[in-house]
Amino acid sequence: MQNTMTGLELRPMPVPASVDAPVAADFVDMVRVRNLVYREISGHGDNDVTPGELLPALQPTPYVERLFWNVMWGGELVGRAGLDLPLEEGSRVGLWRVELLRAAWGRGIGTAAYEMIERIAREHGRTVLQTAAEHPHAEGARIPSPTGFGSIPHDWAARFLQNRGYRLEQVVRVSALPLDDKTYARLAELCDEARAAADGYRVVSWTVPTPTEFVAGYGAMKAAMITDAPAAEMEYDEEEWDAARVAEHDRTYVDADRTMLVTAAQHIASGDLVAFNELVIGTDLSAATSQEDTLVARAHRGHRLGMLVKCAGLLAWRDIAPASPRVITYNAEENRPMLDINEAIGFLPESYEGEWKKELT
Repeated sequence: MQNTMTGLELRPMPVPASVDAPVAADFVDMVRVRNLVYREISGHGDNDVTPGELLPALQPTPYVERLFWNVMWGGELVGRAGLDLPLEEGSRVGLWRVELLRAAWGRGIGTAAYEMIERIAREHGRTVLQTAAEHPHAEGARIPSPTGFGSIPHDWAARFLQNRGYRLEQVVRVSALPLDDKTYARLAELCDEARAAADGYRVVSWTVPTPTEFVAGYGAMKAAMITDAPAAEMEYDEEEWDAARVAEHDRTYVDADRTMLVTAAQHIASGDLVAFNELVIGTDLSAATSQEDTLVARAHRGHRLGMLVKCAGLLAWRDIAPASPRVITYNAEENRPMLDINEAIGFLPESYEGEWKKELT
């Protein structure tokens, strides 16, 4: 859409079927600018992706409607905007992002893009809008999390959100672990200790796609990420993870040629999967690794299963991506049990994310 601001175009971006499709040029250029934006924020390239890695995750699914725009200023691509609309029955949530190159800040471009997103969210009947923003370390005033755990700088992103009626609901810690000989030695010790404490459980693992015998258990644990992981006052719809949804999840990694290792704890007596951890890397096996979801089922906590699946997964990862220099992970600041595990392993905080929410009136 052409905005009334002279020189600004919020150009709808259809997701191409492949990066080689004739209409894929806008998508490929968007990925280039996306990577630049994240480098400007973080100061490193750990969040870089290739068009081929990102495209499968953005393809249409039965579970979420995704709307995208390329933000054009004076004919040049300066950022992107997006709105995700979960399709769970009765959902009232919209999840959005506006990401701009720093040179485009302060011109009203972000405001115009956000106003468009809020209008479209209202048109789709959404009454809650949520977003996440990285807040690198900065001196000066800070905003405390209402959970009582953590704070963020009162920076440009925070002021932008507060001026539009958003409230900080949660602080998320971004941590990194170096993958070196010292770390692997520590992991081996911790894994042995955790195995000794986890009597009645065994470790199972796979790379996606998920083997048939683990589909139901893995799906149940992925669904529990919504209900059991600390979310403060952020609003997320409960999800049903049947075999079709697990297959759709796995497809986004397989089609992107990204490797995901799932390491799980299985309760021997029942055969149930009761804890899991995910490690992911893209086509460049010398890039940083992402540690994604980790969960221990409520009924099986207290047996060091979180430590077990994390350490066992990281030890196995050495054979999968031996040149990966470090692992990045995200945890709510109030999730002390998981942070205790990470800190014991050797993860150190790098930056913080704010989770922001607005209820539309």
